[in-house]
Formats: sequence, structure tokens, C-alpha cells
Amino acid sequence: MSQPIPTDGLTNTKAAHWNLSAARLYEEAVRRGEGMAAEGGALVVSTTPRTGRSPNDKFIVKDAETASKVNWGKQNRAITSAQFEVLHQRALAYLQNRDVFVLDAHAGADPHYRLPIRVITETAWHNLFARNLFIPAEATSGAPASGHVPQFTVINVPNMHAAGAADGLSSEAFVLVDFTKRVILIGGTRYAGEIKKSIFTVMNYLCPQKGVLPMHSSANIGVDGSTTVFFGLSGTGKTTLSADPTCKLIGDDEHGWSDDGVFNFEGGCYAKVIRLSPSAEPEIYATTRTFGTVLENVTIDPTSRAIDLDSEAATENTRAAYPLRFIPNHEPKGMGPHPKNIVMLCADAFGVLPPISKLTAAQARYHFLSGYTAKVAGTEAGVKEPSATFSTCYGAPFFPMHPSVYAKMLGEKIQRHGVQAWLVNTGWVGGPYGTGKRISIAHTRALLHAALSGQLKDVKTVTHPVFNLEVPVSVPGVPNEILRPRDSWSDPKAYDAKAAHLAKLFIENFGQYEAPDLVAAGPRSA
Repeated sequence: MSQPIPTDGLTNTKAAHWNLSAARLYEEAVRRGEGMAAEGGALVVSTTPRTGRSPNDKFIVKDAETASKVNWGKQNRAITSAQFEVLHQRALAYLQNRDVFVLDAHAGADPHYRLPIRVITETAWHNLFARNLFIPAEATSGAPASGHVPQFTVINVPNMHAAGAADGLSSEAFVLVDFTKRVILIGGTRYAGEIKKSIFTVMNYLCPQKGVLPMHSSANIGVDGSTTVFFGLSGTGKTTLSADPTCKLIGDDEHGWSDDGVFNFEGGCYAKVIRLSPSAEPEIYATTRTFGTVLENVTIDPTSRAIDLDSEAATENTRAAYPLRFIPNHEPKGMGPHPKNIVMLCADAFGVLPPISKLTAAQARYHFLSGYTAKVAGTEAGVKEPSATFSTCYGAPFFPMHPSVYAKMLGEKIQRHGVQAWLVNTGWVGGPYGTGKRISIAHTRALLHAALSGQLKDVKTVTHPVFNLEVPVSVPGVPNEILRPRDSWSDPKAYDAKAAHLAKLFIENFGQYEAPDLVAAGPRSA
């Protein structure tokens, strides 16, 4: 039986379906034509034409609460309270006489820091996505969660479109955050990642004010009981490497580091599944054949219902959203002790960075601020040259405050808890993308095992002449030419030129930060 919504400003909805189970949300999604049940049990949905985030359509209300706290600019774009209210009222009117799906949940596994939230969606499958990614407030009830008072409400109306410039926006899509009203509006896009990342943005704003460092990272607990945090942008291996079968997974994407330790912001995972390997990534692969998983933009045969994870017919950014419990070795509490190691991941498509380097505390802050990886263009366009991507704190679009706030907190926590930081390149060796080959997951796992087990604690290192990094001279199970990328290139002079090019990009990017004390921790200029 549906229940009315006494709060959140919604009136005259046709029916409000509260806290439905995954099975009931499946039924509703299929009955309403929102998705298709795949062989194995996953729910396959399409978000076209928008198959990724819409960064130019994200805005934060600039008012007395946020004016001096938010780092305004390209990443954090401002709208007025009046502009927000117009869209808010329009969304409430849009939902009148429609069915809505309501989830009461939390962001944050640690009870001391968790944020009670409410997610109201126009579609059943978006509510299932939210149920998978957040932490439901209570067991499935079909009614409002007892005693749950949301501190933030997400209203997701993907089939409602804004008027673009007439509404003070960039297009018909919108992701609007009002920290005073504590409301998030999402519309004009079916891409569910906007729900997850909008709450991440909220946590990244609120947590530092409570002494908690928010991190765009995965985290796990090793056999010795210590926590490892993995920073990295999409495509660097953050999800894959943290889902190590020998470790307990805390979470794959968003965490907080408090005075008590590390805790997951989420209750699930949102993994890229394009060309997922059943042998190299068996735990994640299995979720794509599991009832309860939502597969976004994955190709499915309409007759047999077989899925094709190798297909990028809709997008390269195919995704699986599933509860953390689907990973057999997950940590049920979603919490771990203070990190012993921090791993900063990049996929260097230039093929010049060492596969593993030992970082000082200053270097950790430098690379945290830089947030480097490289992206490669699609081969269909015939473009082979990689492009560098720098994203502050490994997630610039989601960090509202000034980067120095987060970098300072990271440095303080590294010093206080004696954490060792590493820079790990999961990209190319033997040449850049198109010439060299990507470092195998097996070799990367061997590098990490050696680092995290303490085998590299006293190993001899050499200083990279360009990137100023301490590189181990040997690692068990890893060929020496991989450890020394220059030796893997057929033309060492070509390596030198490409390394100098990337170093210049690092230096130019770092010029935006007022951190003269960290300049020496970065690459050397030619």
C-alpha cells in the first residue's frame, strides 16, 4: 500500500511507494517499461542520450551559507536562491498526479558521521539504484522509516526538462544543490550517477566542518588488519584493485577519514564494466549476473537476454550498481582503522611514469592536489595521442571547498598516523598508448602486494631524474624493465622527450595552487 509524503513539499502525488524491496522495484521497473531483466538476473536500463555525468549542468546555490565556503569557479558554478526555487516548485508541480518512489537512507557507515537522506524518484529503477548505493535506514517496510528525519532530500525527475538559458542554466539538464534548503534537484538526465555524486558533493562540503577528510577513493582491510586507501580517477583501477579477494572491501569509491578511522559513505558499488574480465575481476564480474544489480547502458540481446560486456554500442561508460554485500569479501560494518598505506593511482597513457614510487608526505600532497591520469581518444577517430587529465583531489567536480582545505587535512592525517603513500601507474609501458602495452593487472597486484606487505620498506630505490620519485630497483614477480619504463622503450631519447612533456604539464597545472612549499615535491623542469 502506498503512503502519502507529509514532508518535502510534495502534494497530490498519485501514489508514493516507500522503501520498496529490490524485488518489488524490479516488478515496477519492468511493468513500466523502464528496463529489461537480463539472463542471470540483473536489470538492464538505458540512460541515453546522456550516458555520463553532465558537469556543465551542475550548480550550487550561492547564499549566506555558501558564499565564503565554496570555491566558486568552473567546477562549482553558482545560481541564486530564486533560480533554484523556480525549478524546485516546477519539479514539485511536475510530480503531482504521478507515482513516486521514496527511499529513506543514510550516507555514511559510521553512526557518528552519517547523513540521513531521502531520495524521491520518478522511476522505480532510479530508486533501486539509490537503494543499492546508499544505506537503507531500515529493513524493507513499504512505509516511511520509523524515526528517520532526513537532513538532505534528493528529488530526481529525469523526464522533466529545464528551459536552459531561460532558467539560468546551460541546457535542459540540471543538477542543483541548495545547502540552505538542503535539497538536491536532478532532472533532464537519466544517468543515475548524478544521484550518487550529488550526495558525495554534500558529504565533501559537510565533512571537513566536522574534522573528517572526504576522499574519492576505494578502501580495503588487508590480512594484517590494516586499512589501505586507493585514490584514483575513473579507469585507473580503483574498484578492481580494492576488490582483492585476499582483503575485506570497505568500499569502492567514496570514504571519510575521521579521528576514529576510515568509513564508507555508501552501501554499494558503481563499477565500470566495459570489457570486464571474469578471470582478472571475478568478484565484480559475478555481480553482472546477479539479481539486484542495475546495469546501465550494457548491450543486451532482446530475445535471449544475454548481455555483452565487451560492447560499447551505447557508451564506453557502461556501469553496474550493486550492494556491497554482493562482494563476498566485503567488510559488513563499512569501516576500518586508520590507513597504514595510501595508494594514488594513475593510468599514464604517455608510458613514462614508473609503475610504483614511494612518496614523501609532501609528494603525497602534491599528487593529491594534481590528481593526474591520462585519457586516450577512441581508435575509431584514428587519434592515438593521449591527453593528460588533472582533477584536484582525484575528484574536482565533487569538492566544493578550496583544494587547500582537503590537502591540508590529508597532510595532517598522514603525519599524525605515520602513513606511507605510494604512486602507482596502471597505464602503459614500452611506449605510449598505441605503441606500448598496458601494465597487466597481475603485475600491478604484485607491486601492491610487495608495497603493502612491507617488502619494499627497506628496499633500495633510485630517484627518477624527471619526476623526482623514489623507484624501487626490484620487486618480486615484476620484470625490471617494467620498473624502469625508459628501459622498456625501443628509443630512450623518445622516452626522455615524452617524460619532459608530461613533467611540463604537471608543472603548468600546479601553477594554479598557492602551495610554494610543495613545488619541490613535483617533477623537475627541463
